[in-house]
Amino acid sequence: MCGIVGVVSNNPVNQLLYDALLLLQHRGQDAAGIATNHSSMFSMYKANGLVRDVFRTRNMRTLQGNTGIGHCRYPTAGSSSEEEAQPFYVNAPFGITLAHNGNLTNQAQLKEDLFKNDRRHINTDSDSEVLLNVLAHEIQEAADGYKLDTDAVFKAVAAVHRRVRGAYAVVAQIAGHGMLAFRDPFGIRPLCLGVNEGEHGTEYLVASESVALEGLGFRFVRDIAPGEAIFIGNDGTFHERQCAENPSLNPCAFEYVYLARPDSVIDGASVYATRLRMGEYLADKIRKEIPVEDIDVVMPIPDSSRPAAIQLALKLGVEYREGFIKNRYIGRTFIMPGQNMRKKSVRQKLNAIASEFKDKNVLLVDDSIVRGTTSREIVQMARDAGARKVFFASAAPPVLYPNVYGIDMPTRDELIAHGRTVEEVCKEITADRLVYQDVDALKRAISDVNPALKNFEASCFDGVYVTGDVTPEYLDRQESARHNGGSKGVEDAATNQLNLNRPVTAE
Repeated sequence: MCGIVGVVSNNPVNQLLYDALLLLQHRGQDAAGIATNHSSMFSMYKANGLVRDVFRTRNMRTLQGNTGIGHCRYPTAGSSSEEEAQPFYVNAPFGITLAHNGNLTNQAQLKEDLFKNDRRHINTDSDSEVLLNVLAHEIQEAADGYKLDTDAVFKAVAAVHRRVRGAYAVVAQIAGHGMLAFRDPFGIRPLCLGVNEGEHGTEYLVASESVALEGLGFRFVRDIAPGEAIFIGNDGTFHERQCAENPSLNPCAFEYVYLARPDSVIDGASVYATRLRMGEYLADKIRKEIPVEDIDVVMPIPDSSRPAAIQLALKLGVEYREGFIKNRYIGRTFIMPGQNMRKKSVRQKLNAIASEFKDKNVLLVDDSIVRGTTSREIVQMARDAGARKVFFASAAPPVLYPNVYGIDMPTRDELIAHGRTVEEVCKEITADRLVYQDVDALKRAISDVNPALKNFEASCFDGVYVTGDVTPEYLDRQESARHNGGSKGVEDAATNQLNLNRPVTAE
């Protein structure tokens, strides 16, 4: 879940890229980078840290040019080393920089093919560098010697789609030619286009979320379609083409649950509106499982769950209150490396208002429960603040399976709901009652906002991996790598029942 942005303008773009990355900071707090293009030469600076900490005036001055791309990283594959910060650069052919959001599921095979067949060497463990080299090779194959036209660029993207599996939204620059952006054929990770038609001509901006466009004064045009590529020449000419054979739209459901900002619109669905609908459906289920008269107050776990909690309280007719205050200078605990770091940061991140809890039966609403670390700590904080009973509700279904498309939940033993009943999870987080959203209700909440959305990438909830190439053996290898070469052993019955190989096709 990284943030990517690309800009083509008639003016210097360094400040514009910096501001866009600030608006996408929630998508990755591990590292940031910018690469600009000026007179067929690239300037690039990247480092570990928040956007505001990575770039100084002296760095910004070196980032000259009227086109550029930027990236803020949240690591899912590879390591957190500074060498794996993006964008990545390769000098042949033409010179290409690339930034990528997502995760490649056939990275190992691609890396082997690049070395044996394409004669390209990969310097890091990042799948984004693999993707860059696949693109570079296909551009070299499609180009007519030293000449590169738009047909060749789109032909190269089509070849990338045939070779690469997984989730990828990409922005890239080709030195002396222009900016390229494309999205995987399943449309898993988001990517949208905006324009700014000013007195100095038309500027184009491509970003992970619409909030980056609107916050910079760009007019939202549309989402990039699954499998589609756009190419904007250095002269401002705009080209678009569908480059995949059988594209289908399957946006990541977790974007709407947690990852995206509520003021973004992804694939035609307002994130805020979908979260309101999640609250309504969750209220219907709570009414069936917990006597409403037993609930004194509804409280959100800030911030992602607030829209769902507000709507839930309204539909139940129960008082809504803010019981936790968030320290906004602590990072998102879900994406912090290491269990000890996550556990330590919860109480630094949230503080309870004791008067709101004292002698009350409290219904806490969170966007999701992944590892359970945060939930357990929050329930205890509510009890310490004087709550008589603590009910817990999740606006998302149980997270049962690994996500392999760019979200850091790669192993089953880290997921508190995997292999446990709802009652057992409730006991683990020490709540009095626990209610989860149903998978179908989550999907309906998004479809209600945009009825054109029929299919979703919801593998962490339902075990269906839309790319069709994720097998139990693949998940075992992922877990083995996570545990430094250790083996998880034989797959359990729940995993064997997954519909792992069913590809999703267009409607």
